[in-house]
Amino acid sequence: MTTATTHTTTADATRATVQKFLALRLAGDTEGLTALFADEVDWLLAENPVVPWIKPRSTAAECAAQFTEVTEHTVPEDARASVDTLLVDGTDAVLMGHLSGTVRATGKSFAGPFALRLTVEGGRITRHHLYENSVSIAAACTP
Repeated sequence: MTTATTHTTTADATRATVQKFLALRLAGDTEGLTALFADEVDWLLAENPVVPWIKPRSTAAECAAQFTEVTEHTVPEDARASVDTLLVDGTDAVLMGHLSGTVRATGKSFAGPFALRLTVEGGRITRHHLYENSVSIAAACTP
């Protein structure tokens, strides 16, 4: 197998895992997400003490729980996320798009662009680095 073929095969496997991640996330399948994350995950999401779902995480269960926590603290019918770009290079993927929602406790909305870097190894997500409009989200969480 040539290097180009190996790279393409790796990229295809990464893309398939990312698509599975998005489908599980959309379905709210925490059990499926837990199985998709590696036992230990390099998780990065800037801490923000006023946003209840943003906190350090490292295990598969903690990472999957973030999605449930977002749902608990936001109004489901106002939640929107779109992926405009998906770039895959070997084991790495970058998704870029926009997200918006309303915080349940305050009734305030947030919106903005995001970028998500994922790394997939052995069919499981080992890195999850999310960059988002944390200022807008914090403002929406503040009474």
